[in-house]
Amino acid sequence: MTLRSRARIVLVDHGRVALIRRVRAGRTYFLFPGGGVEEGETSEEAARREALEELGVEVELGPLVHEEAFGGSTFLYYDAWIVGGSFGTGTWPDHALRTDEEREKSGTHEPVWIPLDELRGLDIRPRALGTLLAI
Repeated sequence: MTLRSRARIVLVDHGRVALIRRVRAGRTYFLFPGGGVEEGETSEEAARREALEELGVEVELGPLVHEEAFGGSTFLYYDAWIVGGSFGTGTWPDHALRTDEEREKSGTHEPVWIPLDELRGLDIRPRALGTLLAI
């Protein structure tokens, strides 16, 4: 079985972290921004593309800070910092192509800044990475 790659960013700035607040099936949880690596692109290129699509920001990447396999995918998490754009202006092109029914089933996706000292007690996925950032 070949694992699919998914690239995500860990964007910490001024004591807060950028996350995607998801509300789905009545549950609220938080994910690090990112998504699938498309054919022909590297995981680093995917991480930068997804940051622009989801957050509206251009990022530079630092080192790989976390890696884990889950649900048939390998998730790669890169340290990142903003070099352009405006947070919260992402266009979510893959979501725009969905039907209303598909969007409702998928739930909401909202980019948010969460202060590091407020991470404890939140459902952050992956938990190990959320725990490392909680102060």
